[in-house]
Amino acid sequence: MKFIRLFFLLAIVLLLNEIAAANKSAYYGYALAKDTIIKLDSVKDRKLLRLKKPKNSTKLQDTVKKRNDKAPADTGTISELTTATAKDSSYFDQEHKMHYLYGEARVTYGDMELDADYIRVDEKKHLIFASGRIDPKTHRYVGRPISKMGKEEKAVTSDSLLVDYTTKGGKVWNGATEQDGNYLSGGKAKKLKGDEVAYENVLLSTCDLPYPYTHFGIVITKGIAEKKKIISSIFYLEIEGVPLPIGLPFGFFPKPDSRASGFILPTFGEDAKLGFYLRNFGYYFGINDYIDLTTQGTFYSKGSYEANAAARYTKLYKYSGSVTLSYGSHNYGLEGDPAQKDFNVQWSHSQNASAHPGTTFSASVNAGTSSFYQNNPATTNYSLQQLTQNNLHSSIAFGKTWEGTPFNFTANISHSQDLTRKVVTLELPSFSFNMSTISPFDPKDRVGEQKWYQKVTVGYSLQGTNKLTNIPEADLFKSTTLSKRLQNGLQHQIPVGLNLNVLKYFQFNTNVNYIDRWYFQTTNKRFARGSLTGLDSMIVDTVPGFKRVGEYSLSAGLSTKVYGVIAFKNSKIKKIRDVITPSIAFNYRPDYTSLSYGYNRVAVSNATIPYPAAIQRYSIFDQGIYGGPSGGRSAGLSFSVDNTIEAKVRAKSTDTSGQDRNVPIIQGLSASTFYNFAADSFKLSPISFSGHTAILNQKVSISFGGTLDPYQVNVRDSISNNQVVRYTQRLNKYTFQNGNFPFLTAFNLSMGASLNPEAFKPTKPTNQQLPNTLNNLNAEQANKLAQITNDPNAYVDFNVPWNLSLSYSFNYNNDRLNTVISNTMQISGDLSITPKWKVTYTTNYDLKALKFSDATSFGIYRDLHCWDLSMQWIPFGYYKSYSVTLKVKASILQDLKLSKRKDYYNNL
Repeated sequence: MKFIRLFFLLAIVLLLNEIAAANKSAYYGYALAKDTIIKLDSVKDRKLLRLKKPKNSTKLQDTVKKRNDKAPADTGTISELTTATAKDSSYFDQEHKMHYLYGEARVTYGDMELDADYIRVDEKKHLIFASGRIDPKTHRYVGRPISKMGKEEKAVTSDSLLVDYTTKGGKVWNGATEQDGNYLSGGKAKKLKGDEVAYENVLLSTCDLPYPYTHFGIVITKGIAEKKKIISSIFYLEIEGVPLPIGLPFGFFPKPDSRASGFILPTFGEDAKLGFYLRNFGYYFGINDYIDLTTQGTFYSKGSYEANAAARYTKLYKYSGSVTLSYGSHNYGLEGDPAQKDFNVQWSHSQNASAHPGTTFSASVNAGTSSFYQNNPATTNYSLQQLTQNNLHSSIAFGKTWEGTPFNFTANISHSQDLTRKVVTLELPSFSFNMSTISPFDPKDRVGEQKWYQKVTVGYSLQGTNKLTNIPEADLFKSTTLSKRLQNGLQHQIPVGLNLNVLKYFQFNTNVNYIDRWYFQTTNKRFARGSLTGLDSMIVDTVPGFKRVGEYSLSAGLSTKVYGVIAFKNSKIKKIRDVITPSIAFNYRPDYTSLSYGYNRVAVSNATIPYPAAIQRYSIFDQGIYGGPSGGRSAGLSFSVDNTIEAKVRAKSTDTSGQDRNVPIIQGLSASTFYNFAADSFKLSPISFSGHTAILNQKVSISFGGTLDPYQVNVRDSISNNQVVRYTQRLNKYTFQNGNFPFLTAFNLSMGASLNPEAFKPTKPTNQQLPNTLNNLNAEQANKLAQITNDPNAYVDFNVPWNLSLSYSFNYNNDRLNTVISNTMQISGDLSITPKWKVTYTTNYDLKALKFSDATSFGIYRDLHCWDLSMQWIPFGYYKSYSVTLKVKASILQDLKLSKRKDYYNNL
């Protein structure tokens, strides 16, 4: 039954090629061919393909004759031919006014172009006949005519053709042509008056193989084609050259050359939880050339449903974008349980950079209920990445720069949603007004070198925001949320800097940074009357009113570069160079925690016997957007050093350029710390280090980093609630005082590689400018782009034999009480077993637990030319599932598919 149902569906969809999929064709600027060509049988009509030459002609052997004569357009003579050439030979029969061209012949007449192995031109009757020939060695028909009747027309390949070069009318035998995803081949076609074309035994298909190799299609026994439609008599479905006993006595095939509205055919199936479904049934509205709308719905037999509306808009050289609204109501529980209702909003907008110079606007919105992707897996084609995501992010940004000035402005509305905790953070909005650093004492008409004071730079930045932080989804649209939970503030920042070159080899820099924050609410904390120490009785009040807080910091530093070179003789390595960049800086920041500033306060509880009073110090800006001044006085030296090591390798004897190669050994190895003279203890900060490099000819990248604690720590035991509890006691003594190296508290290592055959080939520089692919897409590229847009996960590149992506991650943390180690390997890639078979895989392997993650998946793809067969399999874990899909490649028939699926939630 499924096989018969598939054939019946094929017949209906191909019959309503545009009615059933007009929305899809309009999606991609779809337009059918105006007229189509067919071809002559290369076996039955050999006499037409091997013509004898006239006896009374004068033969010019092994010559090429070109004519460039021009004549009035209404004469109809051969002198109007722009060019007439032949590679083998050509001659002219003066008596009968016949031109004969042999071997890669070419004739152009106005905007008509014709290429064939043999061309005969009759000047008296204004006829051109063209055909190929049978190769005596291979016995194959070669040199088929390729004709093009206008600049905007598609090329037509045929066995032979006969055309009147003045009226452009004629006949074509066994032709083949393509128009935006539709292919017509086989049979015979005759050009009538105007745009009309008569067909006989023509095969209409989305398969680009020429007849008789076309896999499937509709055979139109007889029909008339006009500019926007094809009217057919009896037609039937044919698969692999076998006609099916399914046909209709007449048919109508629209050929819209502009956007057209139409119904979207649904798919049928069964869901183990929701019942039988009718999926993605809808209607496409081709509103105009700038905007369209697609509405789709899915209905389940047990009462669940999904609705979706997607609009796209564009204005050439201005902007483009899309908006998608989705809603779902599902009941995965028992009958009678309340349905789970979800929604999702997506909006993307991009602006052409040249539309408004100096102004930018963009949007990327993805917001909705936290359970939307879990309850609506079909909307993302059961994408594992979408199902397992933990966060959603949105951003709407506007930017403005003023040409010739140092000023710029940006405004941003952002959204961040934690799907696990079901909380939302919103910025409504945040903005920034900036002035890039300028040299106020350096005149524009300065003559001579800069004075030291002319190198002083000044900048300015103003930031402001309104923010709702970690709001539960259930409270997001309550009226009190905005009034009670909204946080806002402004921050001014003025950096002043001076950079000088001193003693020839040293760079001296000094900076003064002033920050001023403005708030419209502060925090007041107090203990409840009569509360006891140790109880959670702290009350936090939000006090409205304007408050400002300012702070400043100073820094002055010195840096230089030290070079070290080691040379080698009689070695492939010519030399190794080490570049060390040490720097030292003095930093000062006042202590703003004093109560005299008014930024900090003390909350005191009532003393109740036998409990003493509790005292808690707090900042009134604890809940401020930008926080308050930093606590504690800082006056000390910061130390840092950076290392870069590279080798110079002698050129190989086979290298014709003879240039030595620079090979990085360590691209960056740095360490830093800070010593605070103003601190009463623990003056030396933890030592941090990091580095990165690449090996195997830059194919494998390696990054690492960590933290060292320079102080001694004692681990003690204590008893609490009849249990032994361990705790740490940090001592104000360095570890080296006991002869020990600083303690490693954290370390991370990551490695990554992306390998394929192209990665092992030497790169060749090119000066060719890459084309603008969006503006120069041909029909095949546009069709592939449409497939990727509709289902990015279904795109498979068979041109690359194999791909392998490796990612290794190691993390180590030790607080002396507990050690936490994670050790994972991520592997993904694909392998082309044959030019038509490809296997994909992705997995995570926990090297510590010695097991694979639940995200392990495999895929198998088979290219069936104009069909695709794919299988996705998640073998174990919570998302254990599989799916098998057979579908048509053509974008206009993307809903023509047969699927078998077992979803992950069927395991529950």
